[in-house]
Amino acid sequence: MVRAIHEWCMDNGMTPHLLVVVDAQTRVPRAFVKDGEIVLNLSYSATKGLHVDNDAVVFSARFGGASENLYVPMDAIRGIFARENGQGMFFDLDAQGEPASSGQKPVDDFSDGKPKDKVGKRKPTLTVVK
Repeated sequence: MVRAIHEWCMDNGMTPHLLVVVDAQTRVPRAFVKDGEIVLNLSYSATKGLHVDNDAVVFSARFGGASENLYVPMDAIRGIFARENGQGMFFDLDAQGEPASSGQKPVDDFSDGKPKDKVGKRKPTLTVVK
């Protein structure tokens, strides 16, 4: 679903943004995290090596002039939307209000943009946003 909405945004000349709940599995620059969340620009001009698959979103981006490798598991994605009009899709968290991956071990440093171990993932649930 994330890949489809990303492509829809790009095809319509809009800027896709990803709302991420940061946990131990998520690799993002912690200095830019506010209230446990971060919004990431997923446009091709803002990312390098963007790869969206069924397990995670992996790419490089610049933050404060420094290049960072980012890894966002699907369980940590709270929503994807177009910056220009806010249209997109948002996902539920589990009953405790935390992403489903919160019980998993933290991601170690990785150089190829992918974690070393695959861990079980739960599929996100969908919520209609009006």
